[in-house]
Amino acid sequence: MPADDSFRALLDYMETELGFSTSHYNDSYLDRRVTARLRRTKCDDYDDYFDQLRTDPDEQAALLDSMSINVTGFFRNPEVWDGIRDVLRTLSARERQVSIWSAACADGREPYSLSMLIHADPQIDESAVDIVATDISEDALDVARDGVYEESRTTDLGGELEYLSNYEQYVDHDQDEGVYRVRDRVKRPVTFERHDLISGASKSGFNLVTCRNLFIYIDTEYKRSMLETIANSLREGGYLVIGKSETIPPSLKSTFEATDNRHRIYRRT
Repeated sequence: MPADDSFRALLDYMETELGFSTSHYNDSYLDRRVTARLRRTKCDDYDDYFDQLRTDPDEQAALLDSMSINVTGFFRNPEVWDGIRDVLRTLSARERQVSIWSAACADGREPYSLSMLIHADPQIDESAVDIVATDISEDALDVARDGVYEESRTTDLGGELEYLSNYEQYVDHDQDEGVYRVRDRVKRPVTFERHDLISGASKSGFNLVTCRNLFIYIDTEYKRSMLETIANSLREGGYLVIGKSETIPPSLKSTFEATDNRHRIYRRT
């Protein structure tokens, strides 16, 4: 983890001139992303990269986009989706309209997974569910809106989708082009928009918020304010799902009650 003045000057520049809240993130995470850009631009060190960054608007945009936490997948951690299915069944039986917020949605595979699950389960009324999906990265949101995902050596999209035995009803696999295309019926309930969970305002009226595997990159002192934003966005009795390796800070245990601790599912008290 770097501690030199050059790295700190670079972070200060990102914070004050580019409007990115570096102070909220772990230094190890920031260093990995900056170093990746340094290598991509063939710069020798932080000073060299900083000189280029200050004079190159394209690189400024590329650096900010690289800061988006875009690790995702269809039905990531399949066992967690069993718990999410139970929550959706409970909400569908209880509410006339179910509103879901998929925060930090990256390229859209999580909100589309929610939509597919809703369509596939006869105990959930898909016509009464809407999903708002947000991310800080406009490039990721462009991919999400298209709903077209390329096969690669590192991502087994077919394997991800096998959580649903009939996923072919919801995603078309073009073997010639090597892509998976989300069908319109799955896209229809999902709206994508840009939102920064760190500095953005609370939303309102949600029955379920999924925000998985973001908080592991955030400094502990800032997790509370982000979770308060989520709490203010949830209706009383609404649910929150976080990542399997994440926890709710002790100071918010009176705000979020664990309903499924193993799958990190909480209810707004």
